Formats: sequence, structure tokens, C-alpha cells
Amino acid sequence: MKKSLVYLALLHYPMYNKRRDIITTSVTNLDLHDISRAARTYDADGFFIIHPSWSQHSLIREILEYWQEGYGGEYNPDRKEAFALVRTAENLDQVLHLIEQEKGLPVETVATDARVYPRTISYRDMRQKIKTEEKAFVLLFGTGWGLEREFLSRSHYILEPVEAGRDYNHLSVRSAVSIILDRLLGESWFETV
Repeated sequence: MKKSLVYLALLHYPMYNKRRDIITTSVTNLDLHDISRAARTYDADGFFIIHPSWSQHSLIREILEYWQEGYGGEYNPDRKEAFALVRTAENLDQVLHLIEQEKGLPVETVATDARVYPRTISYRDMRQKIKTEEKAFVLLFGTGWGLEREFLSRSHYILEPVEAGRDYNHLSVRSAVSIILDRLLGESWFETV
């Protein structure tokens, strides 16, 4: 049982590409579907898709309308339910302000990355915070080759990588979200009683 609210935010800027240039990535249909389904499965309180381009917002609206108001929602009510968690924003500040205004709770950000940083927090410690603190946590997920480093440094916490010690550590964001949600919000079968 969680005491905190937990939101997901999928960011598309500022991201790195494989040459470490700062770029804006495109929204992908698969990310919207798979992350919203994982968010609903683990009872997240919302899923924000953050993109600075209004043309990308238009694409997101088209996808959501089909699955919420069009034939897709009729055909697959489970998908419609998952997409009910999705909201869009131009930047992270909008999301944080919106949550704070709506919920009246302190909002803290938890960045994710495939690298270890000095302020890295373990899954066990983050899970404990979610279970015991009355706050809203926003889990930040990057696209491309990850969140820009300065952006990471402004987060309250940086979650430890899914598999830091592996020689290959480049999961799709969809896979990483599912694993991280399971570790933070899933069944606690691994904890000792």
C-alpha cells in the first residue's frame, strides 16, 4: 500500500542522441500504449507525456481520441481505461505545478538513467518513501539516449539503474518503465517479513 501519489512523466526534451548532442525526440505510438498500460496495472496516479512541439501534441490527441472516443475504445475498453491516465504538457514545470495545485502535496522528482550518479537512490529506499511519505513523486523517464545531465542534476532523486553492472544496458523506455514500476509499486514478495 502506498501513501504517496506516484506519477510517470515521459520526456522528449532535453534528450541525448548517441553522439551526446541535445535533441528533441518524437512521440511513439508504442510508448503511449505500453506505458499507459503499465501505469494502470501498477495503479500509478497519472502518466504525463511531455513534449515542446504542438505538432506532437496533435499526434498524441489523435491517438488518444481513437482509443477513448473512437472505435478503439469500443473495441478495447481496457486500452480506453489505461489511456484515461494520460495527460500532456509542454514542459516538466507545468506538470509539477499542476500536480501541486490539484493535490496540495509537495512534489518531488525521481529521474531515471542507465548510469550511476553520486545522489543515486536505491529501489528499496525509494519504495519505502512511497509507502510512508505523504507526497507526490514524479518518475522521470527519458527517450533517445537519456535525459540531459544538467536536467538530471536538478531532480530530487536519481533512481539506481535497472542493471548497472551489465556490459549492455540499453533498455527501451517501455521495458524500463515496467521493470521500475514493478520494483517500486509491485508485490513485495522479495521483502522479508
